[in-house]
Amino acid sequence: MNVFIIGITGGVGGSLTRELLSRDVNVHGLVRRDEQRAELLGQGVNATVGDLASMFEEELARAFSDADADAIVFSAGSNGGATEVTKTIDGEGVEKAMSAARTARVDRFALVSVLPESWRERDLGEDVEYYFAVKKNADIALSRSELDWLILRPALLLDEPGSGTVSLGPAEFHDRIARDDVAATLAELLREPGFGRRILELNTGSTPIPEAVRSTIRTC
Repeated sequence: MNVFIIGITGGVGGSLTRELLSRDVNVHGLVRRDEQRAELLGQGVNATVGDLASMFEEELARAFSDADADAIVFSAGSNGGATEVTKTIDGEGVEKAMSAARTARVDRFALVSVLPESWRERDLGEDVEYYFAVKKNADIALSRSELDWLILRPALLLDEPGSGTVSLGPAEFHDRIARDDVAATLAELLREPGFGRRILELNTGSTPIPEAVRSTIRTC
C-alpha cells in the first residue's frame, strides 16, 4: 500500500508515518522545505516539496500520481490559529486535495477533522469559532463527494504515549486522546478494504484499537 499524507510533519501525521512504516506501508508526503524532505528520506519516506496554500491542483495531483498513492490522508490544519491560515489549509486545502485526488484517480481519502462540540464549555474567540465552521464545511464537502471517504473526528489531542485502546463509533463523548492512538486507529482503518463513506468519532476508551476498528466497520 502507498499512503500519501498531507500534514506529514504534524503531530498526527508524524505519528501515522511511524505507525505505517512499522507495518511495511510505503509512505509519501508533502513538505514545505528541502531539509524536511531530506529528514524524511532518511526515515525511508519520499516527500514532495510544495506549499499546499500556493501550489496548483495539477501539481498536487502529480505528486499523488508520482507516489502511486492508494490512499490520501489529510491531517494538516491550523488548530484554530489565524483565520487566513484556517481558510487556506482547513478549507481550501481540503477542497484542493479532493480535486487533486480525483484527477490522480485516487479514490480513498481520509480526513482528520474535529469533534463539533470540542471546547463548547469555553468562551471561544473568533478565530477558533471560525476554525470549527471551516472544519464543518470541509466535512460536508467531503461527505458529498464521490470519493471513498472517511472523516475521523478525534477528541482533544494530547502529546503523550498512546494507550492502544480507544472508543470509536458514529458518536462519541468529547474527552481527550493521545495523537499516537489517533494515528494507530487511522493505520488500522487504512487496512480495511474500503472506508464505506463513514464519519467516525474517536475518544479515549478501553477497547483495543484493532478490535474497535473491526467492530465499528462491521456495524456502521
